[in-house]
Amino acid sequence: MTAPTTRSRRFIAIPLGMAMATALAFLPNVNASAAPAAGTAGATTAADVAGKISAEATPLSYVVNVRSGHGTSSHVKKAIAKAGGTVVTSYDRIGVIVVHSSNADFAKTIRKVRGVESAGSTRTAPLPAQSTTDVGTPKALTAEEIADVDAAAGQDPLEPLQWDLPAIKADKAHEKTLGSKKVTVAVIDTGVDDTHPDIAPNFDREASVNCVSGKPDTTDGAWRPSAAESPHGTHVAGEIAAAKNGVGVTGVAPGVKVSGIKVSTTAGFFYTEAVVCGFMWAAEHGVDVTNNSYYTDPWYFNCKNDPDQKALVEALTRATKYAEKKGTVNVAAAGNENYDLAADEITDPTSPNDSTPSDRVIDPSECLDIPTQLPGVVTVASTGAKGIKSSFSNHGLGVIDIAAPGGDSTRYQTPAPPATSGLILGPLPGGSWGYMAGTSMASPHVAGVAALIKSTHPHASAALVKALLYAEADATPCTDPYDIDGDGKVDAVCEGSKNRNSFYGWGTADALDAVTK
Repeated sequence: MTAPTTRSRRFIAIPLGMAMATALAFLPNVNASAAPAAGTAGATTAADVAGKISAEATPLSYVVNVRSGHGTSSHVKKAIAKAGGTVVTSYDRIGVIVVHSSNADFAKTIRKVRGVESAGSTRTAPLPAQSTTDVGTPKALTAEEIADVDAAAGQDPLEPLQWDLPAIKADKAHEKTLGSKKVTVAVIDTGVDDTHPDIAPNFDREASVNCVSGKPDTTDGAWRPSAAESPHGTHVAGEIAAAKNGVGVTGVAPGVKVSGIKVSTTAGFFYTEAVVCGFMWAAEHGVDVTNNSYYTDPWYFNCKNDPDQKALVEALTRATKYAEKKGTVNVAAAGNENYDLAADEITDPTSPNDSTPSDRVIDPSECLDIPTQLPGVVTVASTGAKGIKSSFSNHGLGVIDIAAPGGDSTRYQTPAPPATSGLILGPLPGGSWGYMAGTSMASPHVAGVAALIKSTHPHASAALVKALLYAEADATPCTDPYDIDGDGKVDAVCEGSKNRNSFYGWGTADALDAVTK
């Protein structure tokens, strides 16, 4: 199925009649390294480079992948400078170097250098001023809607509207435990408003950072979104760990810590260098679980037969594997286009989304949605209030690992009262709450359950946490036929058995089993 052209990440527009403007986004104005003086060794190379760089050129960003664990060799550093590049930072443990260069042939040149295993541009064009009618813009709760909620004893005020919690037995799990404050979930996303009353009690400042440039920025508050930026990360953080404190909503794991790792530009682009930084920061700062409700721009699918895209896949594979080796469980959203990710081919009309996209037919086994389809990453599909696959959720036998509530149109899946919306309720920056939907909202439910498992089994490795996550999931049989809109036409085909299939993977996440088994 061909997806609509949209720049939204892992959340979906159930039409809400709202739009959000974003701020301008420009690449860092980093100058290329100075060329050697005439008459010195390397002068010819410098002249060649100078011919490729105009005075007005805007630098692009690149990842250069070398042998890991040994630091960047002086040979490679010199080659980067000769090719017109400036090293922004390097992640020596995984052999990934972030470089800026105005040389249009930088990647092609540096790939020929001894010791360079792959290299590629992380984007296709300098970014112009951007604005968006973001399909994920939330529907904020009104004061009247908040006042109308009648919470039972022991519930947070808005918890009766959270049909998603009993859908994974999180309400029953909270009677046993809220999770351990020794466990931290990092939200790698658009930023987290840690001043929100639902998030502030559980916020882990030491594990929070701004990684947008590809290099960690630990300035106080740098992890927060600006007023012009998406509320996405704040909503996700609240779904995971909103405190059970008599205010607003309740998270799946309301006793664990949550941190914000900001990786998106003000225009909402998630570039490779930022995401690599995010995983490396999480790995080095004791994070137990990461949530990744996005795909890495500008390519929805990164094809390994393209040298640039191959380098992006390699850099992020190294980063996610390193984080898991350090004990981190990485959880990611499956996407919102109703794609079959196990199909022989998919038509992708959205890439590259930072310049001029065009239709391209890809093989999803060779062209990967990253980090979602990377080895070891937990891939999450979305369900609605009736417990069946959301109308928009991607699927795929052997690709989807697990399912969880991400919401759906109330027209398709209506929740039982007192809940009134089929979407997912969560915090918004500035102290309010609102509804959103998408696999973006499903993934944090699984991240929260993984945090509860880690709380119950504090010495469990990342591999064991994942094994328990799948083993404890409630087997969910195929929905067949799947006609979500009731028009008599099949909207997607489910393949596999009750215990593992293309819609629900190993089943629907179970928070109660996470704290009792």
